[in-house]
Amino acid sequence: MGVHERDSRGRAPAGTGLTTGEVARRLGVAPTTVRTWDRRYGLGPDAHTGGRHRRWTPVDVARLERMCALTATGIPPAEAARTVLDEATQQQAPSARAASATPTLPVAAGEEAPARRDEGVAPRPSVRARSRAGSGLRLGDVRQECKGIARAALRLDASALDELLETAIAEHGLVAAWTEVIMPTLQAVGRKWESSGEKYVEVEHFLSWHVSGALRRAAPPTAADRPGATVVLACVPGENHTLPLEVLAAALAERGLPVRMFGGALPVESLVTAVRRTGPAAVALWAQSRTTASRPLAQHVAAMEWGVRGARRKPVVLTIGPGWSGRTVPGLPRPTGLAEAVAVLETVVSRQGAVSP
Repeated sequence: MGVHERDSRGRAPAGTGLTTGEVARRLGVAPTTVRTWDRRYGLGPDAHTGGRHRRWTPVDVARLERMCALTATGIPPAEAARTVLDEATQQQAPSARAASATPTLPVAAGEEAPARRDEGVAPRPSVRARSRAGSGLRLGDVRQECKGIARAALRLDASALDELLETAIAEHGLVAAWTEVIMPTLQAVGRKWESSGEKYVEVEHFLSWHVSGALRRAAPPTAADRPGATVVLACVPGENHTLPLEVLAAALAERGLPVRMFGGALPVESLVTAVRRTGPAAVALWAQSRTTASRPLAQHVAAMEWGVRGARRKPVVLTIGPGWSGRTVPGLPRPTGLAEAVAVLETVVSRQGAVSP
C-alpha cells in the first residue's frame, strides 16, 4: 500500500500519515485544540499506531481544515463539527452505494481479480470543502506559516497564535520572520478589515497585540548604555503604529546595541528632550502616513548638537516608514525595510567607535 492508502476497514497502515503535532502546525492551531476536537466532537483519525499514537491522513486533515474554516467565520465549534461530520457522511454515502452496486466479474482459474480503480485510494475532499478550507484572507504566495497565523488570528486562538509566532521567530530569526511571515499576515488582515467595513477590527488588534508580545519575549535584555552608542526610536507626533519600531528595537537588541524606545505619538517637545538627555548616535522616526511625516521635525532633530566645544556631536536621523515616501529629507537616510534599517544603524554606531570589539 502507498502512503495514503487504507486497508479493507478504511484505516491507514501503521507509520503513515501526519502526527498530531504536524497537523497542528499545518493548520495553525495548538496540538491541544486538535486533541480536543478529536475527543469532544469525534473529528479524530480512524488510524493509530502502537502506543496509541494518532496518524492523520489527507482526508482526516481535510476535515480539520473545514473545521478551521467554519470556526474562523464565527460558527461555534460544536455546530461547525456537526456540519463537518454531516458533509463527510454525505460524501461517503455515494461511494458506498457505488461500491455495493459494482458486480463481481468472473475470474478464470489462476488469474487475479482486477483491482477496482478506487481500491486503496483515500477519497478526496469535495471541491467545496477544499475551496472553503482556507483562512478567508487573500495571502497570495507566502510561507505556510502565514496561513497558520492568519487562521489562529481569525479564530482568536491566543495559545495557538503565540506558539506559531514564537516558532516562526525561532526558526527564521527576527528580521526574516517579520519580513516574510508576520508582516504579510498583518497586511492581509488590514486588507480584510478595509474591505469589510467594521468587521475584523478585533482580529487586527488581537494579532497586533500578540505580535508585540512575541517580539518582547524574543528580544534579549536591553543592552547597557555606552556613551554615544544609543539609538532612539520614536513615532512622530500623531503616529500610533508602533509594531515596526518594536521589531526594530528587538533586532537591535539582538546585536547588542543600546536602544531607547519611546513608542507612539511622541510630542515634539518630549522628543527633543529625549534626544538631549540620551545624546544618541542615531534617531529613527517612524511615520505610517504622509499626514504625520514632518520634514521640519526631522531636520530640527538632525541639527541638534551637544558636547563640549570642539567636540560637538549630532545624531544621524533616519526617516522610516511609508509615510516618508515622497517626503525625503535631503541628507537623511531613508531605509526601505527592516534589514536595511538595522544595517544602517549598525554602521552609524560603528562609526562612532562605540561598539565593543
